[in-house]
Amino acid sequence: MDVTHDVARSITALPSELAAELAGLVGGRISTAPSDLYVRGKGECYHPSFPPDIICFPETTDEVAAVVRFARREQLPIVAFGAGTSLEGHTAALKGGICVDLSRMNRVVDVRPEDMDITVEAGVTRKQLNAYIRDTGLFFPVDPGADATLGGMASTRASGTNAVRYGTMRENVLSLTVVLPDGSIVKTANRARKSSAGYDLTRLFVGAEGTLGIITEVTVKLHGIPEAVTAAVCSFPDAASAVTAAIETIQCGIPVARVEFVDAVGMEAVNRFANLDYPVAPALFFEFHGSPSSVEEQAERAGEIALGNDGSGFAWAATPEERSRLWQARHDFHYAIMALRPGARIWGTDVCVPISKLPECIAFAQADAALAPFPVSSLGHVGDGNFHMSYVIDPEDADERAMAERLAERLGHHAISLGGTCTGEHGVGYGKAKFMTAEHGDAAIALMRLIKQSIDPDDLFNPSKILP
Repeated sequence: MDVTHDVARSITALPSELAAELAGLVGGRISTAPSDLYVRGKGECYHPSFPPDIICFPETTDEVAAVVRFARREQLPIVAFGAGTSLEGHTAALKGGICVDLSRMNRVVDVRPEDMDITVEAGVTRKQLNAYIRDTGLFFPVDPGADATLGGMASTRASGTNAVRYGTMRENVLSLTVVLPDGSIVKTANRARKSSAGYDLTRLFVGAEGTLGIITEVTVKLHGIPEAVTAAVCSFPDAASAVTAAIETIQCGIPVARVEFVDAVGMEAVNRFANLDYPVAPALFFEFHGSPSSVEEQAERAGEIALGNDGSGFAWAATPEERSRLWQARHDFHYAIMALRPGARIWGTDVCVPISKLPECIAFAQADAALAPFPVSSLGHVGDGNFHMSYVIDPEDADERAMAERLAERLGHHAISLGGTCTGEHGVGYGKAKFMTAEHGDAAIALMRLIKQSIDPDDLFNPSKILP
């Protein structure tokens, strides 16, 4: 790849004396290699790269604090970076400055099986965490698909396939260690499962996308590995039938762990990509957790609801290997869709609405994109009203880029009109900042600005993100 292809801001070299001073703060662990800068300024998204001027790799919270004090003294913007899996330009250095890459802060600080919680540094990834606690009988359930870092997942209030049962990062983060824009270090809470003591500082930083502070440690809840797990995929004649079945499953109180919708285009792409033979039709992927008897009962009840909505062709997966194969197909969706059009890239977006409004919102999105000259597919965490649209565009075609942007914008505003949100889990970054006033109103945006200005008066932390 030509790393300069979509660089949207020319890189300004940091003066050598400042670069040398910064290197001294982090043991010489810096980089100005163009390829490194390009990657840190982009993420997994359709937005162009806005590279930082320099990258540093701290290994402790104190080193992060030292870098922040240096940046404040020199009035340099500062953007935190985890695994680069964000989707709305969260890590783009729109005003240049310093990228603080936290990937080397990847130590497990303390695991407490008896309390069912764990503290890790921000650079620990989801898969790394679960591998570490594998023998405790516990697991961390928030699964955004990508192997994101815990710090990044907290910063973007990440979600994923298990959220319908186990919640999002908002529900699973107990406490954070955060470096503030003045270089001070704050711990947002203790480990108690509930507290009425003071402002909820943890929730202030969960979802703030690095605009208020840099998260360096995360304490999260753990959950017991279920005694029994079973999964299935079921086909439907149309998207409305599939989504209605998912909604009725939730409304009936069936504690389904995961229920995912993939449209016919997506199923065809997954079949090709993973050499599978599922029916090319809208489908629901189910997973049930619990005791053997409860899992059997949950699956039976969900199956009855699916059949009542013309579902057919249930393919069950009971062994770990079969489940892994089934869910790997679901997780391969992004790359499978992209493979439909070699050389293409995905302009992706997500919204979330009250579940009763989900059939209407998906129908709107699909109808609005019906005449698009490029492949379009929809995928949903339909158990909680969240779904994604993937527009598979030629990145060199200005007309296709403009159409994808228009489709995404109309969908975002339609979701808001239904009482929903412009993003259920992608986050805002700068890609979705244009929706914020419509969703929250002028008074709420003014309050958000007041919070930002009081904590980061110089606007150095991930500037030009979230707020319009």
